[in-house]
Amino acid sequence: MITLRKATIEDLNILLHWDQQQHNIDADPSDDWEWETELLRHPKWREQLIAELNDRPMGFLQIIDPLEEESHYWGEVESNLRAIDIWIGEAEDLGKGYGTIMMRLALDRCFHTPNVKAVLIDPLVSNVRACRFYEKLGFQFVERRQFGPDDCCVYRINRKEYLASTFLPTNQ
Repeated sequence: MITLRKATIEDLNILLHWDQQQHNIDADPSDDWEWETELLRHPKWREQLIAELNDRPMGFLQIIDPLEEESHYWGEVESNLRAIDIWIGEAEDLGKGYGTIMMRLALDRCFHTPNVKAVLIDPLVSNVRACRFYEKLGFQFVERRQFGPDDCCVYRINRKEYLASTFLPTNQ
């Protein structure tokens, strides 16, 4: 069973380890997450979560309000959106459906807030596997966009389409 819990400074070593895994470098080569600082901060616009498989840490999720986020990474955005970053920590956990369950849990969490109307994702254009994953989950391609040095695809899933989806598995 996969569950989500708040990430804490006690997760620092595992997050630093996951940062060094090639599949995570390939998916996010330009970012420095500044874990030592960010795990101690708890702004109202962000949740940092550890996904656990039977109590074993196996992934990370970050959910932000892109309008409120301090760096304005997403630029000019409408209100009532969320954006998600997701990682699977170890390569041997890829391709087992865990990411799908993590995204279902994250989307449920986002859309639990009644005014949230859509969720954004920004995989690298070169990360074809991630783009297919998001499309399979019902995300719609919005645009190709440059975020700093990263050439990304922006995807969006609206509340209506998410709530109508029947293909996403539950956690059981």
